[in-house]
Amino acid sequence: MNKELQRNDLSIFEQIRKIDSSGNEYWSARDLAKALEYSEYRHFMPVIERAKDACKNSGQRIEDHFEDILEMITLGKTAQREVDSVKLSRYACYLVVQNADPGKEVVALGQTYFAVQTRLQEIQQMDEYSRLSSEDEKRLFLRNEMAKHNTQLAAAAKDAGVIEPRDYAIFQNHGYKGLYGGLDAKGIHQRKGLKKSQNILDHMGSTELAANLFRATQTEEKLRREKIKGKAKANQAHYYVGRKVRKTIEELGGTMPENLPVEDSIKKVERKLNAKPKKSLKDKK
Repeated sequence: MNKELQRNDLSIFEQIRKIDSSGNEYWSARDLAKALEYSEYRHFMPVIERAKDACKNSGQRIEDHFEDILEMITLGKTAQREVDSVKLSRYACYLVVQNADPGKEVVALGQTYFAVQTRLQEIQQMDEYSRLSSEDEKRLFLRNEMAKHNTQLAAAAKDAGVIEPRDYAIFQNHGYKGLYGGLDAKGIHQRKGLKKSQNILDHMGSTELAANLFRATQTEEKLRREKIKGKAKANQAHYYVGRKVRKTIEELGGTMPENLPVEDSIKKVERKLNAKPKKSLKDKK
């Protein structure tokens, strides 16, 4: 595996990120091909075509995410040559790594990295979420999403072999440990000064809830996509995803979740919002 990748983990995908003249981020297909350890660009081109098909099938416009460009490459010490490449959006990169060689460890890392980033953009761009003006409304929306996806995560974990309640608690702690720098549920309670009876998720702000939502959705996807079986492997997968989400927060310059402030109970927020007749929010599961 690429030594640079081993040293910097997912940061290689941030290192090759570029900004165009309009201030928009993008990735060069040739740079991404090298990062994903394809020996020749021509071997990578079928992956891009599969990603374009996936883009079309998802209802997105291909031209919004894949743009054919020319870029200069260096030949030898001084000579340069113009070659074909593709300008990829973050969503395009997500589709590319989903269609790349699954046997490569770096591809699995890329799948987690771009899945987390793409999920962040999806939440920010969701019509319902973008219409919310207050932190309380965002918290309740994300808490409802968290309840829904925790149910789906539990089902995926059960399919993987995590059956008993005690085993599921251990499984959840592995995810927390990855995301919270080694802290399990008990450690998070102590760090944030919460009582044992208080639900951690009920006292998170929108930023912390979003991080945990990424952890839950991506772990569920990983368990199902890789058909993971066995409690130990499921625990490892949850820890792995939690750690990758933490790494992404670090790379974006965000605050680590264990350092985010404790908020009022979401139940109190829900009562306050439901008292407003103009609001109509779904009850939390």
